[in-house]
Amino acid sequence: MSTRTFFITTVTARRKPIFSDDARARLLIETLLHYRTEKKYEIHEFVVMPDHVHVLLTPSHEISLERAVQFIKGGFSFRLRARGTVWQESFTNHHIRDERDFERHREYIRENPVVAGLMKRKEEYPYGSWAIAGCADAPPAFRESA
Repeated sequence: MSTRTFFITTVTARRKPIFSDDARARLLIETLLHYRTEKKYEIHEFVVMPDHVHVLLTPSHEISLERAVQFIKGGFSFRLRARGTVWQESFTNHHIRDERDFERHREYIRENPVVAGLMKRKEEYPYGSWAIAGCADAPPAFRESA
């Protein structure tokens, strides 16, 4: 059985940096964690950047990847009481193949604020899963390669 773990990226409409606002960034994190608590998916890592979000997640067995992303994007837009378009329509995803692939994408997420020049050290960035105790699920179990 292969895992259903994905690295997803979704971007704001017109790349507007709406998550530069602390309240909006925290509202997105609240949305991510709400649906995690409802067991719609597991979150292994995330980072909220000014105009996009990266998430390593595993949808629950009865939820498609598209539906999991819809919970995040639609749930945030609803909570924001948005008038107009908040997100680009689509999202990108990469199916995580094994532990090495998982670690590579997790490190990409963790280093994203540093690479983008937002912080000198990832530990200083407040909008990542590493900054919030208990918000990340354990990595998935990957089947050994033959």
